[in-house]
Amino acid sequence: MKQIINTKFAKNIFLSALALFSTVTIMAQEEDTSSKFSLSGSIDAYYRTTFKDGGDATTATPTSFANQTGFALGMANLIGTYEMGKTGVVVDLVFGPRGTEATFNNDILNGVINQAYAYWNVSDKTTLTVGRFNTWVGYEVIAPAANFNYSVSYLFSNGPFSHLGAKADFALSDDVSLMLAITNPWDTNDISASGTYAVGGQLGVYGQFLNAYYDGGGQGGLGFEIDYTGGFDISEDFFFGINAAYNSNSETDSGFYGAAIYPQFTTSESFAIGLRGEYFAATQDGFDDVPVTALTLTGSFTKENLILKPEIRLDSFGSDNEPFLNSNGEATNSLSSFALAAIYSF
Repeated sequence: MKQIINTKFAKNIFLSALALFSTVTIMAQEEDTSSKFSLSGSIDAYYRTTFKDGGDATTATPTSFANQTGFALGMANLIGTYEMGKTGVVVDLVFGPRGTEATFNNDILNGVINQAYAYWNVSDKTTLTVGRFNTWVGYEVIAPAANFNYSVSYLFSNGPFSHLGAKADFALSDDVSLMLAITNPWDTNDISASGTYAVGGQLGVYGQFLNAYYDGGGQGGLGFEIDYTGGFDISEDFFFGINAAYNSNSETDSGFYGAAIYPQFTTSESFAIGLRGEYFAATQDGFDDVPVTALTLTGSFTKENLILKPEIRLDSFGSDNEPFLNSNGEATNSLSSFALAAIYSF
């Protein structure tokens, strides 16, 4: 039976933490009045074409972002950070299709705010954060400059994007970290209309991260997800990344599971090439519903602050699933695509 987190108890904890955070932040500002402001961000655009059986396909992959054919805009991203002593704020604004999809369009300020949070560095080993922040679950992130592949995985597309709540980060040692969080339910970034809340955490050990998330039934009635994210430097030029996740929704008897590998090889100071190989399966009523294998080969050429990413992608579903249409309008279970993306960061 699904366990519901006590609403009054969780709300009181959150409000008490917020009051404590605000009070001590004022005290910290009185002790250290040094301040600094920084602005960073990125802009990305791409060209994409899909093809099947000698002609252009008429549908896109069922993953997030970069699904437009022809020339298209990703998003403009502006991140402002203000820090005074041990406290500070971060406001992350997004404009464009990628940002709108990541914030669900009608979310806070019509999809403009990606992140907005305040933090307090209580000590060298402890940081408290309150506000809206991107998820700790998964290998990939919303901003394309931080991903090796330009298109995103099925695991990322089906996980949460952001959370609204409070979290505490602890550096237990130089190589071990712990994060604990209480937030609104799954992708509920304005208010918790369901009256329930979510809890989660992350344990990091020598660059390997075990992530967990549970809520008592928000807009999607999620339930539980556990996720492993990590990788290893095989050599100075060869990195092997790994992501695996399992999701279970007891309310709807559905979920997903899958794994992805990210071998990446750096050939020079300006060029690297990497492959994402992914197997993903959604479940419904306890049975596999949409098994899919996706292979994405991406090159990354860097010139100063500009990154050019040519990418070839092949998505192949099980024989019982034909979500794509070929150039003749006929259903098919696979799709090939090519994209060339340009990302400028500052």
